[in-house]
Amino acid sequence: MWGGRFAEGPAAVMREINASIPFDKRLWKQDVAGSKAHVAMLGAQGIISAEDVAAIDAGLDKVAAEYAEHGVTDDLALEDIHMATESRLAELIGPAAGRLHTARSRNDQVATDFRLWVRDAIDSVDAGLTALQRALVARAEEHAESVMPGFTHLQAAQPVTLGHHLMAYYEMVRRDRSRFADARVRMNESPLGAAALAGTGFPIDRQATAKALGFDRPTANSLDSVSDRDFALDYLMAASQASLHLSRLAEEIVLWASQPFGFVSLPDQWSTGSSIMPQKRNPDAAELVRGHSGRIMGCLTSLMVTMKGLPLAYSKDMQDDKPPVFEAHDLLALSIAAMTGMIETLTFRTDRMRAAAEAGFSTATDLADRLVRVAGVPFREAHHITGTVVKLAEGKGCALSDLTLGELQAVDARIDEGVKAALSVDASVAARASEGGTAPARVREAVAKARAILEAEA
Repeated sequence: MWGGRFAEGPAAVMREINASIPFDKRLWKQDVAGSKAHVAMLGAQGIISAEDVAAIDAGLDKVAAEYAEHGVTDDLALEDIHMATESRLAELIGPAAGRLHTARSRNDQVATDFRLWVRDAIDSVDAGLTALQRALVARAEEHAESVMPGFTHLQAAQPVTLGHHLMAYYEMVRRDRSRFADARVRMNESPLGAAALAGTGFPIDRQATAKALGFDRPTANSLDSVSDRDFALDYLMAASQASLHLSRLAEEIVLWASQPFGFVSLPDQWSTGSSIMPQKRNPDAAELVRGHSGRIMGCLTSLMVTMKGLPLAYSKDMQDDKPPVFEAHDLLALSIAAMTGMIETLTFRTDRMRAAAEAGFSTATDLADRLVRVAGVPFREAHHITGTVVKLAEGKGCALSDLTLGELQAVDARIDEGVKAALSVDASVAARASEGGTAPARVREAVAKARAILEAEA
């Protein structure tokens, strides 16, 4: 394709290092779509004949059908998906294929193809995250009243409901979806027509190709058009954040599935065994989701480091933009699907959760709050009194609710008889009815709101 300038062909190693077809063949659908939009515009502008437009368009349909049936051959001599498609088109329709590349460069072509691919990837991820949200909401509704310990520093802090805990992850996923949506809006501009870096002298219609490909508008600067990979970085940043949230949930599942916790039981389809220890049920799916998060973040770092030192406009380093995005997308899609499956099928051991909530002095704050509300004790003083009560219960090896009223009033006479009811875990969670709180009523409100949003989106 550029042999006129060179007397000799590339060395074997050069041919191998230069070729991107082994990975950019994933762009074949987008490459065909971009070429069809481009050739239609060339015809409409009178740049090439209607006969050539018809031949090229029909030929591209045949190429796409072949790719769909047989895949794309890794021909290193053709370097990339763009030349592979053009070469096959020439075999099918003859010299007219050579007119397809009029008024464009592989620089704006790949920028367009890659944007189209990332846009499709965002739509796919959003569908997966929506399914995960639905699973979280369904289980949260099921466990709106199930009591579990809430943790800070991985120490029992205050009782919460399992439904509230699961809805926290719904909120994380909601933000993840918003980041992908923001990235999609920002990237939805068409680089096609920027050519190599300076635009083109042909009377092209960039508005027409942008519209045909579903973009909001053409990009504004030809240099930026071919050198920009912010859209890929935006995708990787959103993917990294989403994978971070998935990893946190995965880590909790790993902890909860361990014998010391025993909060969940994983079904067979999301567990593995041991080759030597027959009793084992390992939470490998959750562990792999946790591990994939690190790889996805590594993909982001890889592309950031690649881009940080590049001058305008296109440099061959940018050929390495696609592998990290492809890898991150595959890992994220797999992680989302696995996590959705686990959430849908986990058995929550609510008896163990309740016992843990009752065992960790997690209602101590309720005693302090009652002293403030009923006896008018300043909170800092109430905090000190409650700490003394906790120390007493700890020394006796009993729960706060097991202390007698006499023992409590021996610490402070302002502790009234109503405190016994206030120290139960059920009373504690019911009392946390502030907006966004863990009270079952609030959980059901959050579930109803989430369902309404998801149904409206559907």
